[in-house]
Amino acid sequence: MSTAGEGRQQLDEASVLNAKRTLLQLLARAGVWSGDAEELIGFVEAGALALAYREIDGRDRETPTEKGAPYASGWLDGARTVADELGAISERALRHAVASAPSLSTPDERPPVGRTELERTKVAVTPLYLSFTEASDLDPEVTEQVLRAVLGTMTSRQRAGYAGRLTEFTTGHRDRLERLYAEYGPGSAIAIHGRYSLVHSPTSVAALERLTTAPAELHEEWDAAELPPAWLDGLTAAWEAMG
Repeated sequence: MSTAGEGRQQLDEASVLNAKRTLLQLLARAGVWSGDAEELIGFVEAGALALAYREIDGRDRETPTEKGAPYASGWLDGARTVADELGAISERALRHAVASAPSLSTPDERPPVGRTELERTKVAVTPLYLSFTEASDLDPEVTEQVLRAVLGTMTSRQRAGYAGRLTEFTTGHRDRLERLYAEYGPGSAIAIHGRYSLVHSPTSVAALERLTTAPAELHEEWDAAELPPAWLDGLTAAWEAMG
């Protein structure tokens, strides 16, 4: 006798945990600290749940009407309850992934920037930058200092979703960014050294997003990091010239 779930194989808890432990061991052999690896896996888990919730929540539900209106109404309520619970689970998973951040209890506090947060931002900004121009080397230490200043303007939760925010920013300002990098970026007549140095770095994408979203906080973090004021002033002038 067949069952409703026959033919659909689902992973059990032991198999999921086995896969997670295997991944942690492989990352450890590659030199990734266990805390960083756990954090990254936590974000992947929370993201998978969030994407599943959005897919279910945005789907048109065909109500079974053959059993009458009360049954159809109850069916919709049940479907809504299940979707809401999945959304709540994804929210708890995200909170767990950033559980060590003080911003969970004090939303306005901006905790120190972690190594994985830096790496996630590097991975996010590089392809976005390369969609506008060719990469130009900036001292790796300076790159980290710039990104620390950028991430320092945000809480842990905001940093968790920063890749999406950067994508939205570049999509919404694509024409303006194309003109900026053509006039001031690599290959232009503007030298890499000087007040427009930052335009020659992938970090400029993140700095520009912050200039349009949280300029006061960025200037505060910039000054605290003792980065050259001319870099931020030059980036601001170039951005305004394209407006």
